Amino acid sequence: MKKTLLSLLVLTLILHSCRKKEPVDTVVVNANVYTVNGAFAKAEAFAVKDGRFVAVGSEEEITRKFTAGEIVDANGKTIVPGFIDAHCHFYGLGLNQQRVDLRGTVSFDEIVQKVTAFQEEKQQNIILGSGWDQNDWEVKTFPDKEKLDELFPDIPVVLERIDGHAYLVNQKVLDMAGITGETVTNNGEIVLKDGEPTGILVDGPMAGVDSVLPPPDRKTQIQALADAEEICFGYGLTTVNDAGLSREIIELIDSLQRMDAMDMRVYAMVSNTKEDVNYYLSRGVQKSDKLNVRSIKVYADGALGSRGAALKAPYTDKPGHYGAMVTPVSEIEALAEKIAASDYQMNTHAIGDSANVAVLRAYSDVLKSKEDRRWKIEHAQVIAPEDLDYFEKGIIPSVQPTHATSDMYWAEDRLGEKRVKGAYAYKTLLDKAGIIALGTDFPVEHVNPFYTFYAAVARKDLEGYPDNGFQPGNALSREEALKGMTIWAAYSNFEENEKGSIEPGKLADFIILDKDIMEVPPEEIPGMKVEGTFVGGKKVY
Repeated sequence: MKKTLLSLLVLTLILHSCRKKEPVDTVVVNANVYTVNGAFAKAEAFAVKDGRFVAVGSEEEITRKFTAGEIVDANGKTIVPGFIDAHCHFYGLGLNQQRVDLRGTVSFDEIVQKVTAFQEEKQQNIILGSGWDQNDWEVKTFPDKEKLDELFPDIPVVLERIDGHAYLVNQKVLDMAGITGETVTNNGEIVLKDGEPTGILVDGPMAGVDSVLPPPDRKTQIQALADAEEICFGYGLTTVNDAGLSREIIELIDSLQRMDAMDMRVYAMVSNTKEDVNYYLSRGVQKSDKLNVRSIKVYADGALGSRGAALKAPYTDKPGHYGAMVTPVSEIEALAEKIAASDYQMNTHAIGDSANVAVLRAYSDVLKSKEDRRWKIEHAQVIAPEDLDYFEKGIIPSVQPTHATSDMYWAEDRLGEKRVKGAYAYKTLLDKAGIIALGTDFPVEHVNPFYTFYAAVARKDLEGYPDNGFQPGNALSREEALKGMTIWAAYSNFEENEKGSIEPGKLADFIILDKDIMEVPPEEIPGMKVEGTFVGGKKVY
């Protein structure tokens, strides 16, 4: 009898315990979790329900409180919030999968070989390629169109430089766009030789080419987004800030997300065209769990590599040349005033110190009576020391650490020994602004966020050069780098209350890593892998 009563008592306690457990969708246990919360605390386990974290803590706490349809044993692996790329070209990455990939080419001859092989295989009506960088070649001068004219006299060829600020085109394209040696441009350069175009177009004149090329059809657009999503999930990205999208592509992304045909979360910066800017400003912020449209992307100047960045003093390696503003200062000021009257954010590409101060002044002037606007300087690449204090006024630097390690070989040639010290100054910018958002600018740079992390903390290239790092005083700590790729990036998007850390109530975006990113030797960081990517608790990779 006593034995029966004891058994009943035990059964009652078990049933009572089970009734107290809250059912959830997923419980993750046996993990090394960096929550990236306010205390940068660690945890062992967490529970997910309806796409959000409901509890985070020790394994004993979580398993005692919750019962789940799925238990994920992390086997001691490290888990961090899903990476947010604060500045990239997601749709552009997808389109690049349909083009000739010219990244890593070491000569113009190699470009010609790749383009020729691509056309033999694809037989395209238009040949598009991207990724070349003459700074990687033995002869570091811009190429010309002579060989392309010889090989493809009747097929348009447009080859985009790696930074997106220069085209190499053949004569067929110049004829289509009506570009000659007499064509005048005020916001870029048509490179000439003996008075005739060489085929190199820098910044402004590129628009004339874009206007005569047929746009991708809807099937190509959808495939591009699908390809980009697959690549990005493989690297642990769960939110991407696409720095410049048309209304057409934003609406396509929205429709695919609503049909559950696209899981990637997108922070969309509206490209600065009059029609699209007016459309979105008049309708206000557009927000769902997967899409956030609340910013306008503006280009102040060009890129340093193509000498299009606007500098206060001439380029050290090109006397008398200052680069150029892509958008005149008066237009930047007028646009800033217009956007400040809305709830939208202004995110402006600024590379050179002249462009940066023009944008910083425009921001400062219109935001004097505004609070918590979080306007961004995209790249913030070369800042004069006297202009750094602007970042203390709530302006956010959005930078790409791999730009420093890609440009370090020739940046001093462009800027000189003194001026280069104010370039790629990420730690200084963080100290001034209080936060810094990190991205890649892919496909200008590689998608891999571990390269971003490594470049931020080590300031070295993938071969470990230079030994002590490039301007190591501006390296970030590992904690700062991880925050820049998660919670600070989320903050820069007005999304810190819904993502960027592993905390109850937030979207369950997280990734499982093969190594501990906070402890692994620095030289092993670039080779790290993502073993699982989860968006809203759903495994997408």
